[in-house]
Amino acid sequence: MADVQQPQEGKFGRLYGELRAGKLSRREFTQRALALGVGLPVITFVANAARVSASGKPSRNGWAAIAQDGAAAPAVGVEGQTRGAGGELKLLLWQAVTQLVPHTLTGTKDFIASSLVFEPPLNYLEDGTLIPNLAAEVPTVENGLLAEDLTSVTVRLKEGVTWSDGTPLTSEDLVFTHQWINDPENASVSLEIWGIVESVEAVDELTAKFTFKAPAANWFEPITGTQFGLIIPAHALGTGTDAIAEFTNNPIGTGPFMVESFAPNDQVIYVANPSYREPNKPFFDRVNLKGGGDAASAARAVLQTGDWDYAWNLQVEPAILAQLEQGGQGKLIAVPGTSVERINVNFSDPNAEVDGQRSHKDSPHPFLSDLNVRKAMALAVDRATITEEFYGYGALPGKNILAGISSLESPNTTNEYNLDAANQLLDEAGWTRDGDRRSKDGVELRVVYATSINAVRQKTQAVVKEGLEELGFQVQLQQVDSGIYFDGSAGNEQNINHMYVDINMYTNGAGSPIPLSYMTGWYAGPEDRNIAQQSNAWSGQNYQRYRNPEFDALYEQVILETDVEASAQILIQMNDILINDVAVIPEVNRPNEVAAISNRLREENLMLGPGFEVVTWNIANWNTNEG
Repeated sequence: MADVQQPQEGKFGRLYGELRAGKLSRREFTQRALALGVGLPVITFVANAARVSASGKPSRNGWAAIAQDGAAAPAVGVEGQTRGAGGELKLLLWQAVTQLVPHTLTGTKDFIASSLVFEPPLNYLEDGTLIPNLAAEVPTVENGLLAEDLTSVTVRLKEGVTWSDGTPLTSEDLVFTHQWINDPENASVSLEIWGIVESVEAVDELTAKFTFKAPAANWFEPITGTQFGLIIPAHALGTGTDAIAEFTNNPIGTGPFMVESFAPNDQVIYVANPSYREPNKPFFDRVNLKGGGDAASAARAVLQTGDWDYAWNLQVEPAILAQLEQGGQGKLIAVPGTSVERINVNFSDPNAEVDGQRSHKDSPHPFLSDLNVRKAMALAVDRATITEEFYGYGALPGKNILAGISSLESPNTTNEYNLDAANQLLDEAGWTRDGDRRSKDGVELRVVYATSINAVRQKTQAVVKEGLEELGFQVQLQQVDSGIYFDGSAGNEQNINHMYVDINMYTNGAGSPIPLSYMTGWYAGPEDRNIAQQSNAWSGQNYQRYRNPEFDALYEQVILETDVEASAQILIQMNDILINDVAVIPEVNRPNEVAAISNRLREENLMLGPGFEVVTWNIANWNTNEG
């Protein structure tokens, strides 16, 4: 059965001391810390902080950690293989894919699907260090591509890369990607992350210069990874919703696969890209990415029947997974990470219509605007029971929204479960009880609580509902098909972007070692531009309509901070604001990935990490143990 060790804190502390003292190399530190069960996000941040601390001055390359010693994407057994020799690769995502166009996606399952086709200039390794992909090399101050003052970065593309239709990749595609994201007609979800970029200039055919609005220690975030870093083709993608829809049916990318057919909320069929720059890759000639069903059935299809090669995000009770693994056709992998299953609070009124939309940012919620109500709700969530009974695999009861990276985990928070204290808070706040109901000034504590259809999530809902009803809340549970729930389409009123409910629940986590993109989820921005609303086609990343001037000020401060340790302290302050203000209720710091892989699939090349990249980021190198 898959197992996840818990770190041995004292030994890890001694390792950290040896690293700072120069007695261990970064690689030795990483290997020994992994042996202690420490997660890679923790190792990465601590190693970066040690480097800065030892030097006595900020890193010359901002927050970036550059992969050393020739580190690259894992590619075991690819020598001498033939493109397409592996036949069909079969992937199960019980949350079905709904969209493919980069910079319009909101669900992890859609990022997974798009990363078979599209690529970024840089990728994160599992320890958070940077490696080149479309770029010829990682920019640094030392190689002259990153400005010493962090006000610009120059990206040099690899030679000979083409789009799947044979058109060469050029610096104009980087220019276009920036322009496309900033065009309001496209309602891009990447606007805040790329918002640090003032301009992108094509220096020559393969060189682009990014100039930032201010010194940017996170200069790499817009051009790195499978969430925000994907490059789109200037010659093939137009502007606006019609162009996006057309491109979805025939996406053109630089990645190892092309889309043969796409049935939203069901299935994507890919074929090997004949124009892919490495002639012996990909090993598989087709990929069948199938959605729908449920997590337990997906696990069974890999572990027991052996009909499929990979099943993603197995949010299934540990006892059931252990039983399925006895089938002998595959194995479970559990990867610690930054993922947090949480309850999100809607700060707007989902039942009042303003300017043709509900949950309008200027329409306060009738009772969730009361901090004491939110505090009482947090006290009523039995996180220990939820974690122990429904998750396992190293999961921990949640208390922070920044979790899994020890240098960013706040020591100032708790996850207390106390119904007596919760009832007392409501009494003192004037919410009077009449039988099993509470009200104040004619307003009842009545919540609609939504999440995706999943057995673990429905059991979690039942535990939370029981706790809230003990306080006098009336709770209506709502379950939505995951393909709809995580589909960010502007016309989909059941998705997490619209948030037409009082509270909802899902998992998210830090997507980089310095998780600024993650924290945009609570940043309102100037004129509330980052709040999901009808005016931006619900593309703003702040789905909860949360507005806190102190949080926004800290976000605007941290994006300018170039010192790693100072940044960590600001991020902890931001976490504490969210927890103390009960903007969110963290339930479980769950493994980033609990997956099932078939016995034939080579595990080393999957490189399932803590959450900095989606699982398919290295699919060009996937192959079989026999291959």
